[in-house]
Amino acid sequence: MLLTAILATAACSLAPGSVLDSGTQDNGGITVGYPARTVGLPGPIFGVFAPGAVRFSTTFTSDASNLGATNEGWVVQGDSLYYRTYSIDTMNEFVPGLPNLTQRIGGGWSNFSSLEVSQTTARTTAYGLRNDGTLVRWSVIGNTWRSTGSATGFAAVKSMALISKTATYDTFLANTRGGALYTIHIPTAASMRPIVKPVRTKTWQGFEKLLASKCGNYGTLLVGIDKDTKTAHTYAVGRANGAATVISHVSSSAGRFGAPVYFRWGSTPDIDALNGE
Repeated sequence: MLLTAILATAACSLAPGSVLDSGTQDNGGITVGYPARTVGLPGPIFGVFAPGAVRFSTTFTSDASNLGATNEGWVVQGDSLYYRTYSIDTMNEFVPGLPNLTQRIGGGWSNFSSLEVSQTTARTTAYGLRNDGTLVRWSVIGNTWRSTGSATGFAAVKSMALISKTATYDTFLANTRGGALYTIHIPTAASMRPIVKPVRTKTWQGFEKLLASKCGNYGTLLVGIDKDTKTAHTYAVGRANGAATVISHVSSSAGRFGAPVYFRWGSTPDIDALNGE
């Protein structure tokens, strides 16, 4: 079956979140999906962060109910990492009496350019890209971050999107400043030994941020955000298989993607599967 037919049946979507200059946390403006569509989401949520404070963000999970939602994730502000959790009602207003916490985890983050956290029902694993091209991994238990390895050689990477999280490995799809697109397969075993495979060799350098969500049984819906043109391009990506990976351009949305920070709106680990490799 053609990739487009598989994804059409899946009718998958991705909600790109953003942090505006004002500190407002937003939904990125649209929900992108296959088949292509533009659907408004609730938002924005005012007062989540101080203006201009957030440098980059992990995926934020949103646990929704008929009363609103509880949102949580990690952000880097200046040199520090913070865990942010809060509850909102159906009007996107903070709910009095429920947790509304900004908890500092630690410092030393001035030398990092990105962070993502892979959460499953069994583990929470974080990955940070340092400015010298070192990819660092941590095991996260509560507010304790324990380093579990690092690997060098990633200085050319512009952005990394998590496309798989399983019991035995995590996989990122990464674009480089030279225009290449790679998968970075990282076993969850004790030693950190990433396996890097080229997917494409050119044309991917324009994206400052990649975001991904599950689509079908083994596919990925990928969004590349070009802040210079304020454009988001959506791609249907088949199961990752090096240069043989099937990638189809689905749609583009121009003129609204100029926020300083982007992240993915996800859900709780039990229903937020990623299995693109």
